[in-house]
Amino acid sequence: MEEFVIEGGVPLHGEVNPSGNKNAALPLLAACLLTEEPVVMRNVPQIRDVFAMRKLIESLGAVIEELDGHTWRITTRELAASHLDPDLCRRIRASILIAGPVLARAGGLKLPPPGGDIIGRRRLDTHILALRALGADITYDRVFDIKTSGLRGADILLDEASVTATENAVMAAVLAKGETHIRNAASEPHVQELCNFLNILGAKIEGIGSNALHITGVPSLHGGEYVIGPDLLEVVSYIGAAVVTRGSVKIHNAGVPHLEMVRQVFRRMGVHWEVEENSIFVPSGQSLTVLSDLDGAVPEIKTNVWPAFPTDLTSIAITVATQVTGSVLFHDWMFSGRMYFTDKLVGMGARIILCDPYRCLVQGPTQLYSEELESPDIRAGMAMLLAALAAEGTSKIRNIVQIERGYEQVDEKLRGLGAKIYRELG
Repeated sequence: MEEFVIEGGVPLHGEVNPSGNKNAALPLLAACLLTEEPVVMRNVPQIRDVFAMRKLIESLGAVIEELDGHTWRITTRELAASHLDPDLCRRIRASILIAGPVLARAGGLKLPPPGGDIIGRRRLDTHILALRALGADITYDRVFDIKTSGLRGADILLDEASVTATENAVMAAVLAKGETHIRNAASEPHVQELCNFLNILGAKIEGIGSNALHITGVPSLHGGEYVIGPDLLEVVSYIGAAVVTRGSVKIHNAGVPHLEMVRQVFRRMGVHWEVEENSIFVPSGQSLTVLSDLDGAVPEIKTNVWPAFPTDLTSIAITVATQVTGSVLFHDWMFSGRMYFTDKLVGMGARIILCDPYRCLVQGPTQLYSEELESPDIRAGMAMLLAALAAEGTSKIRNIVQIERGYEQVDEKLRGLGAKIYRELG
């Protein structure tokens, strides 16, 4: 199995282009099952989770032609009534997104439980409640048996602002008879991308970007073209890499309008960047000093639903905080396993107190030292990679398939910025 070998302590300099948004690509590919006409999808990220989703929709009848490395033409003339591969479903959390479009177009499916990162309990109840409200009959006995005699519009109040449940409900509702109102809907940029894409195909979705969506069902969708936006998590990862190595990096096509809250949070750690149209320039010479609260108290960086600071950036921000003067309390109430990777940073020399499964206190700055590591999930794996870039000595990271589930050619992009990172067989 391959592993990364990283010689740390090298400042990064140069320019980089992020890949397409993983969290947008997965529901967008699932949504292609809603139409029998061809869809051209551009800027498709070449990552493991996307390849897994490709295999899933192909198993249901989708035919995919690669027009170039990042452009696919997807045509699903007919949906095959086949059982999905349980092992394939366990590879990615996004396999649950098959439910909405297949239910809407074919009237039912049998869906094995989804997998994905092990970061704590991840409920599926919101998906089930939303689809049942639209007219689905759902039972579970190690496999979800989902069927309907016909979907109909409904007034749905989601019990939590779940991204994937919102996406599933939207994809089911666009072909349901009548009108659907989804309240407490997630509004992340990738949810907005899905809604905009569906409207291009002929759906009627209003309220995009808000937490109240209004959908008027249509009999069918037609084909179209769409360009997937930049992966904001990858953008912030390269911002973090520039900061922890004391380098300077320019990130093109950075999705600047969606990064204002992230910018506010990073400013509290003394991190600044310049905006040039849709590009971000992270200069060297950052102050890297914590900005305390008005009463001098330790600031708290707390995740929340969009447009607040996203949970998937917690790991990156914690690694950045190890190189910042001062103390920061991180609080991620969403996932009970998100913080457990911090013991690896402690082993590298970081001063981190794990208060409970949801909170940790980081005191910096500290010199990090090389270590042999293993990536537990996508985001923690990238955070460890940043720590290795900042560390003194040569580190190894095993299980890099986890990182590559969400980051395209990460080692090549980092080498383009001057990083000394290599692959070798472990």
